[in-house]
Amino acid sequence: MTPNTIEILEVGARDGLQNEPEQIATEDKVALINRAIEAGIRRLEVASFVHPKRVPQMADAEAVLEALPDRDDVSYIGLVLNKKGALRALETKVDELGTVIVASDTFGQKNQGQTVEEGIAVASEIIRLARDAGRKGQVTISAAFGCPFEGEVPPARVIDIARRVAEAGPVDIAIADTIGVGVPSQVEELVGRLREELPAMPLRAHFHNTRNTGIANAYAAARSGVTTLDASLGGIGGCPFAPKATGNIATEDLVYLLQQSGYETGVDLQALIRASEWLEGLLNRPVPSLVSKAGGFPSPKSDAA
Repeated sequence: MTPNTIEILEVGARDGLQNEPEQIATEDKVALINRAIEAGIRRLEVASFVHPKRVPQMADAEAVLEALPDRDDVSYIGLVLNKKGALRALETKVDELGTVIVASDTFGQKNQGQTVEEGIAVASEIIRLARDAGRKGQVTISAAFGCPFEGEVPPARVIDIARRVAEAGPVDIAIADTIGVGVPSQVEELVGRLREELPAMPLRAHFHNTRNTGIANAYAAARSGVTTLDASLGGIGGCPFAPKATGNIATEDLVYLLQQSGYETGVDLQALIRASEWLEGLLNRPVPSLVSKAGGFPSPKSDAA
């Protein structure tokens, strides 16, 4: 990637749909993923391999993967939280295993039954399992800017987690503002310190717009050296285990911001807007995205008759 290129990782089919109250049909999930691919997205989180009683919307993970097109230019990601989920995912055609370390013990135990120390050990094992199977492993450090139960999370803790899990060789490390409490100055500080600690490690960021700072944080991350940003079509989603953690930043809002700021994304904004309009029809409600309502930058209008 060039310095002015930002990769978009679409999480709508997993992080976006996991909180929906009504079951979304497998074919509709596949249609969402295909629309994102048609818009130019090349890296997508498509399912999670967790217990269906915990996250019922993800019970059809294998069926979703089976129905997706085989494409060498697209990377499908499956979220896994433990070895059992990883082995289940490796039976499908996922290209990457995505794993999570929660940066606070209380939230980690509520989210996936792991302390921080246990999360580092499990994530490292999953990354190695992926590599041994000829796949890729990546990791997200969630609650990196704050925990709904413990409050502030010290940046030094996030940096220590990143340094230790980097030893397992993930393709990238993400910092996630799971409850949407961070602001751009904090993003700049944390990304800057991570780049100093791990200069060769690609960094990714995942922001929620709970307090209307998500897009500003994404821009700060891009300016600070993050090369990949997560986003969800329409801005849907959130964490079912984090109180009041509303949706992700919208893919189309993020792409508009980046493209108007001179970044290359390889994504067709108008195709994203059409996909978001389709998603509204599927969910039978408006989505949080603003660009899907306002459209892209307006074209000049002629006064000629």
